[in-house]
Amino acid sequence: MGDSHISNRSGQSEKWSRRGILAALGAVPAVTLLTGCGSGSADASQGSSATASVRAVTRKAVVKVTPVDGTTKADFTAPVEVTVTDGTLALVKVTGNDGSTLDGSYNKARTTWTSSRNPYSGTRYTVAVTAQGGTQETAAFTTKSPGETFVGYFTPEMGSTSGVGMPVSINFTHAVSDRAAVQKAITVTAEPAVEIVGHWFSDTRLDFRPETYWAPGTTITLSLRLRDVQGTDGVYGVQSKDVTFHIGRRQISTVDLATKKMVVERGGETIATYPVSGGDTDHTTWSGIMVISERFKQTRMESSTVGLGDEYDISDVPHAQRLTTSGTFVHGNYWAADSVFGSRNTSHGCVGLHDAKGANDSSVDGYKFYESSLLGDVVIVKNSGERTVEPSNGLNGWNLSWSDWKAGSAVH
Repeated sequence: MGDSHISNRSGQSEKWSRRGILAALGAVPAVTLLTGCGSGSADASQGSSATASVRAVTRKAVVKVTPVDGTTKADFTAPVEVTVTDGTLALVKVTGNDGSTLDGSYNKARTTWTSSRNPYSGTRYTVAVTAQGGTQETAAFTTKSPGETFVGYFTPEMGSTSGVGMPVSINFTHAVSDRAAVQKAITVTAEPAVEIVGHWFSDTRLDFRPETYWAPGTTITLSLRLRDVQGTDGVYGVQSKDVTFHIGRRQISTVDLATKKMVVERGGETIATYPVSGGDTDHTTWSGIMVISERFKQTRMESSTVGLGDEYDISDVPHAQRLTTSGTFVHGNYWAADSVFGSRNTSHGCVGLHDAKGANDSSVDGYKFYESSLLGDVVIVKNSGERTVEPSNGLNGWNLSWSDWKAGSAVH
């Protein structure tokens, strides 16, 4: 075979040997193979990434609820928590069998949800969770019941109308060691608004009042959120309720035992002046600001109950209104001569007004004053020869200055 001739662009021929042609032809597959290997390597890499992505997308989110599903005595002093791995949380709903719900919040990545408050004790909860991609999980648990509980008995009563001196007074059935926790769970608000502060008289008594007497017509709301609040080790509150009461007109009565008269003012005007008889020199009447805390058309008064032996026992004292826990009353008196009132102090410490046996004579002073009074009315006693009443002796915290009152708060 002769030499092959290949024409170039100029029309001239070039000579190629068989070896040259073969070498040239053999180079093409080599280039193609190299190119093919490079292309094959890139496709394999992309396929591997795509497979990993598919696996990541299709991997099922794993949800964890705390307390765990099926728990029958779960802790109620810690929040509920929901977490997810391999996904994010779309929706969490926690519902109690008492109809209550637990609100909560997500972390920034939406991989954790935490309830904003603790679950209630003795309650069964259902937790419904929806995670990314539509994954749904449901869990249920029941919280344990507290071993020992306490409640707070409050004054005044729901819906009542009281005088301007009525504090909100709460007496607990168990001594409270964590006063701050308990006080934070109790709020007292007023309309019109005014600053109201709590004061602890003891580990079982907490009172609330403003700096000065309530304004007439005020509406006051006591909110108790004591449920599951730990008052002391292992003892929890059970109340969650709101109580509203009202303030009526402003009536302030001032008893001057030097003049032996009581002046009654309502709305800043004098509406009555009554002759009275206070405690004698051996049984002086407490002085200071006192608040009517109980009212009885008739009641029995027995000296042995106030540490005075058998000096008296009267079964039908008319128109008795309590001023102190220790036994001071302003009441009607039918057994003393009319001439006593306004001229002599002869009682065992109470403030007496002329009255009639049976408590039905509307013409006598005892009847008139009783009918004009409300629980929460203020009675001020002066010139009695006795020291000022202890603020805790009755509803008489007005004898404390505002700074001293605020110093008795556990919340600052």
